[in-house]
Amino acid sequence: MKLLPRLVWSAATAPASPLPEGLLPLLEAIARTGSLLHAVAQCGISYRTGWALLQEAREQLGVPLVVLARGRGHGSSLTPAGRRLVDAATAANRRIARLSPSLAIEIGERAPRLRRVGAERVRIAASHDLALAALRDTAAATGLDLDLSFIGSLTALEEFADGGVDVAGFHVGTGLRGRDDRAPFLRFLSARRDRLLRFVDREQGLILARGNPARVRSLRHVATRGLRFVNRQRGSGTRLLIERRLEGEGLTADALRGFATEEFTHAAVAATIASGGADAGFGLRAAAAEYGLAFVPLVRERYFLAVRAADLDKPALVRLQDLLRDPAMAKIVSRLPGYRASAAGTVVAVSTLNRSEAK
Repeated sequence: MKLLPRLVWSAATAPASPLPEGLLPLLEAIARTGSLLHAVAQCGISYRTGWALLQEAREQLGVPLVVLARGRGHGSSLTPAGRRLVDAATAANRRIARLSPSLAIEIGERAPRLRRVGAERVRIAASHDLALAALRDTAAATGLDLDLSFIGSLTALEEFADGGVDVAGFHVGTGLRGRDDRAPFLRFLSARRDRLLRFVDREQGLILARGNPARVRSLRHVATRGLRFVNRQRGSGTRLLIERRLEGEGLTADALRGFATEEFTHAAVAATIASGGADAGFGLRAAAAEYGLAFVPLVRERYFLAVRAADLDKPALVRLQDLLRDPAMAKIVSRLPGYRASAAGTVVAVSTLNRSEAK
């Protein structure tokens, strides 16, 4: 039998005190969904159990890991301490995954050959997207495991290029202005090796307090009116959009109060604004709608899934393509404000990104 290493996090006390089992998956789910209620459902535990995990961790570590809005189901977000823990665990687990084949050991003289884990599993690194999270849940019901990690467009493409995942999800604005807009994505893609699967079109813009009391219509308004801004992390496609918008409006990063404040998902940006932690952010119309916030549309974009051409006929990838084309998935996408799923599952060449119209 083959044994593989597994990482366990512990508080540096004497003796060491392991973090509660299930805490990290719960924190990751909260970061994805922006809701404790949705997170516990994804983790398959009760709301009471999830609450107890967070309370136990707070007592153990002496700091809160999650900010819970008043009222069950009204939104949650990670504190800076919670975000640092999730980021560190994600990075460490990637290192362990890369090293585990060389660290694995066999025990037993006639141990049977270990069956390949995840024969119907697709490893996906992707920029955060609400429809992609819904796709993962839909796939699970069919027996297809989409092992999904939200880490930002460029980071996802880099991991894909390195062979660490099967699929990378990323998004680009329609009506790209020039090669400078496309270069960050093309750097990790090969026209010969790779193909793109169409997924969804979606709308991004400014997310603002309910009613837009400051009457904001642009990033310049956010800057000149001194509003507190919550940014997206480096390596995310949305961060690139924000920086392009700043450049287009003749602004520098330091013009935005709070530019260095980063969140890792659209839901977390919306939750921060809804809880009063910031006045403005940049993200999906659907995320703003979920929290009843104001939204100013600024860009339409297309979300692609990068795959290797040689993998397209593999059973798991065929099933993924079938799910993308399924009318049931289109119906799910249609419920998300600002989303459209036309041509989902269509295979296109990497050169598609060179077409400035990309409509």
